[in-house]
Amino acid sequence: MFIKDIFEKGESEELHNEFLKYGRGMFKDKYMIAAKKQKEIYSIKTSSEFANTLVKICLAEVKDKINMTGVIVATFDITKEAKFPITGMKQFMGIKQFSVNAEINKKDLLEFIAKFPRVFYALSFKTEGSELKIKAKAPKSAKPSTSDKEVKIDFCSLKTTNKEIIKELFFDLTDFNELRVSHTVNISNIIYPKDEKDPIKVRENSIREGKITRIIEQDSKKEEKVANFSG
Repeated sequence: MFIKDIFEKGESEELHNEFLKYGRGMFKDKYMIAAKKQKEIYSIKTSSEFANTLVKICLAEVKDKINMTGVIVATFDITKEAKFPITGMKQFMGIKQFSVNAEINKKDLLEFIAKFPRVFYALSFKTEGSELKIKAKAPKSAKPSTSDKEVKIDFCSLKTTNKEIIKELFFDLTDFNELRVSHTVNISNIIYPKDEKDPIKVRENSIREGKITRIIEQDSKKEEKVANFSG
């Protein structure tokens, strides 16, 4: 997971794609997680930014094929590339939502995700150790923060007994019964490629610099950690 990599290694291969949607400014309440532990079952809710990550880490539990429902959100026609069934499509202002309700081969989906990491995968499915539910809609666009109201965390819902998933999401926490984690992304500078006139390539190849603040609230205590990034 790229947040784990930023705080532990100071870099991440996924950072560029994750932060491409952000302009300059401070973006509060991003990559949010609320979690409870009851016996050996973890109940986790997250904001939309974790959708793709949760789909990938839960797919690690799948051996071959899995029944999936939901939507895949993109700006292009994915039916020309997808090796799995698409049951429908609707479009609004250039954003396409492709419906999925079928048994999908794990390998085909992971290859598609690797090829198109910026596509949004709002897919729900159940494995032996986890049940993932993601709202079948496009996420809201990233805008600088203008409110201090507490944001509801409910876009993605995961129930799991898989401790490897917990280690990825809560890499800096040893144990907990209930907690809330959020991140503030502060983009202080954007470096655009020189001698590039194509506006699409300028955007895609631009480098964002800044810092991300990880805010952990647990047992009436609040802790903040900061990491710089460039990517």
